[in-house]
Amino acid sequence: MSRYTIALAQINPALGDLERNLALHEKTAEEAIVRGASLVIFPELSLTGYFLKDIVSSVAFPLTSSILDRLRNLSRRIDLVIGLVEESPEHLFYNTALYLSMGEIRHVHRKVYLPTYGIFDEQRYLAEGGQIRTFRAKVGRSAILICEDMWHPSAVFVASLDGMKILISPSASPGRGGLEEGKSFANARAWETINRAYAQLFTCYVLYANRVGYEDGACFWGGSEVIAPSGEPVAKAEYLSEQILVAEIDPAEVRRARMLNPLVRDERLDVTLRELERVRREGAR
Repeated sequence: MSRYTIALAQINPALGDLERNLALHEKTAEEAIVRGASLVIFPELSLTGYFLKDIVSSVAFPLTSSILDRLRNLSRRIDLVIGLVEESPEHLFYNTALYLSMGEIRHVHRKVYLPTYGIFDEQRYLAEGGQIRTFRAKVGRSAILICEDMWHPSAVFVASLDGMKILISPSASPGRGGLEEGKSFANARAWETINRAYAQLFTCYVLYANRVGYEDGACFWGGSEVIAPSGEPVAKAEYLSEQILVAEIDPAEVRRARMLNPLVRDERLDVTLRELERVRREGAR
């Protein structure tokens, strides 16, 4: 099996400025190509910025829009994961991540879990996605889960049962919990814990691409990382600064981890489904 060089684009998108962000995507992808990457992953809402609020409708576009033409063309040279606000034919707005390859959209993931607590207010402006699916990518069978989706283990579990070997997570995580000297934000440490836990529990690679910069007083902390199926970090970006993190992943590591630790093989889907149906029927105790 071949090894693959991938890049995580830890960028600072400009809020609401599609043209500037499009140019940033092109510049970043060109650098990733020069550094030998065959896939570059951008953060959540990388084409628009995150705290959009009342300008959601003005930056949204359908997936048939010519705005995507430049990135479709670029995907003939490098696979891309990008984030945008998608407008559906029913004029609903979704927080969407696309996988582009060979000039085509190969996969669409609409964020399923929209945080609406604390500083987050996504449900006020965006519609919920309703599917978690894997897809065939150059690097292996993959799933995309956007930021808050990762805080729901059921989403990762479903992707794992659907054949996931590569878990791609575009994120726009603001720092919370205080930043002590020499340490990271408390929620950054929590992210690092769950990324390692998912990689080890589901014996998959975790490719976590977080953004940096400031919006509306919030500081995005970066810290993008690649975690191996063993749970060990492969590469880690710096906190708070823009960076293109390039790393190599090896599909043979997934095979090796699953031979040593066959948790995915031993899942009891029949038991899980039966007990979930019982809980739904009887309600939580």
